[in-house]
Amino acid sequence: MSQTVDIPQSIKDTLRKFRFARRSSGSAALIIKINKPKLILEEVEQFDDISIEDLAEELPENSPRYVLLSYELNHSDGRKSFPLVLINWAPITSEISLLTLHASAFLNFQTTADVSKVVEIRDGPEGLTKEIIDAKLLSS
Repeated sequence: MSQTVDIPQSIKDTLRKFRFARRSSGSAALIIKINKPKLILEEVEQFDDISIEDLAEELPENSPRYVLLSYELNHSDGRKSFPLVLINWAPITSEISLLTLHASAFLNFQTTADVSKVVEIRDGPEGLTKEIIDAKLLSS
């Protein structure tokens, strides 16, 4: 399969480490971007205990990102789980060529990250809230 954007082994290793990290409380996030000139994925930042609202403020308003989120989900029966969620951060104010590149690499990244739960966010920080994530995860 041809790929528009390369996923370096270092990113694959980071994804694996993030995926299998043990968490007992709070949400963790790994932010990945596309380096457009080199056509490779790069890690931007990792957060160990971050609220969804703080995460939304950390993300750029004019540039797409892939966000791997280990989310603390509290169920109605009192259980707590930490599902892995891929946030496709693609603000409509982003440059069209970046959005196109981001979209073309999305499925390959999702497969490499081995994540089935995806949340699309196109309307910036106000579109990424705990309520929105809870609603998406508890309905599936």
